[in-house]
Amino acid sequence: MSRRWLYLMFLGLLIGHGLASETIPPIHILTVDDVINPVSAEYITESLKGAMQRGAQALIIQLDTPGGLDKSMRLIIKEMLNSSIPIIVYVAPSGSRAASAGTFITLAAHVAAMAPGTNIGAAHPVAVGSGEMGKEMAEKVTNDAAAYIKSIAEQRGRNVEWAEKAVRESVSASETEALQQKLIDLIAPDLNDLLKQLNGRKVVTPAGERTLQTVGAALQRVEMSLRQRLLSMLADPNVAYMLLMLGAAGLFFEISTPGVVLPGVIGGISLLLGLYALQLLPVNYAGLALIVLAIILFIAEIKVTSYGALTIGGIIAMILGSLMLFDAPPPLPGLSLWVVVPSTLLVAAFFVFLVGAALKTLSQPPYSGREGLLQKVGVALTPIDQKQGKVFVAGERWDAHSEAPIPQGAEVEVVQMDGMTLRVKQKAR
Repeated sequence: MSRRWLYLMFLGLLIGHGLASETIPPIHILTVDDVINPVSAEYITESLKGAMQRGAQALIIQLDTPGGLDKSMRLIIKEMLNSSIPIIVYVAPSGSRAASAGTFITLAAHVAAMAPGTNIGAAHPVAVGSGEMGKEMAEKVTNDAAAYIKSIAEQRGRNVEWAEKAVRESVSASETEALQQKLIDLIAPDLNDLLKQLNGRKVVTPAGERTLQTVGAALQRVEMSLRQRLLSMLADPNVAYMLLMLGAAGLFFEISTPGVVLPGVIGGISLLLGLYALQLLPVNYAGLALIVLAIILFIAEIKVTSYGALTIGGIIAMILGSLMLFDAPPPLPGLSLWVVVPSTLLVAAFFVFLVGAALKTLSQPPYSGREGLLQKVGVALTPIDQKQGKVFVAGERWDAHSEAPIPQGAEVEVVQMDGMTLRVKQKAR
């Protein structure tokens, strides 16, 4: 066979491989390694809609989560169960977990996979945002969650009995146990191995049966948008707390010393961002009320002589309110003491010292302008009577008059200003 024919055959193979690759729809991949909250729910659901619109053959969710909010979890699962493209949930890398809400999401996938050294389970519902649940309410919530996870497991052909135990008894399983218990479909040490195992797998979706062609398919990673990254940062209780404190201090400083502008602008923006963050977090309103009470006590300390009692009360109320503010049970992230204590002391110092000094300055008599001349002491340049005279006050010559005659050279005190003429009296010796 001539070199020409060999070259044409090789070229044909390359062209054929290229055409085949172009006909294989891409696979979209996204990474969720945080709490399941409204931001992560939006990230997953928007990515799923985008994958369907762009003709992706599947969506892989690489998951590592301690759990999250029930409402956000149900929104994600609702979209997953009605997806027209296969969804693969991959608990990875090693050391990751799909706990609580992550268990529901993993079981709801068309294909569930885990990396070595990962675990799944502990899906018992906990009280968020309103303290401990009563016995009857806890039973209702648990029964609801158990029924929900059983329906998901039945629809996906997974172990219904174990799924119910994950809710009622908080059982967990390693990746090998999960495979043995038929909770997941495969174990893959990395993404490349996962794609090899997925190739040729048939998946049933509401749009019909799909056959995955993962070998040779283009991988497109879907990142969070700038807006979602910002909202994800605000969903951190420590960031939200600091924004609230900065907003309260900035606005109060602007109100107490109007005209400074910058503290008011920064405080207003910070407070609005902090209030928005409260919508993303489980808030205990008793804690919020204690923080408001603490600020009131700090302000009262400026006006009332309490010898520090109000300040101490404010600090105690601020610390207790801060610790109660975000009612997030483990393993969800809470407010750190390393943020609460320094923030409380700084806010207390701000209100007691800085704002107190500003208010004292405002209460002092003016030193300039028309009002600043009152009670100033000067010298009579000429004899002064009820009609006319000249005085030297505050470095300037002024027309002046007096109800009682004042001799030239006598010390005078300004008692009133009539237009551009000063009314003075002789200063007593």
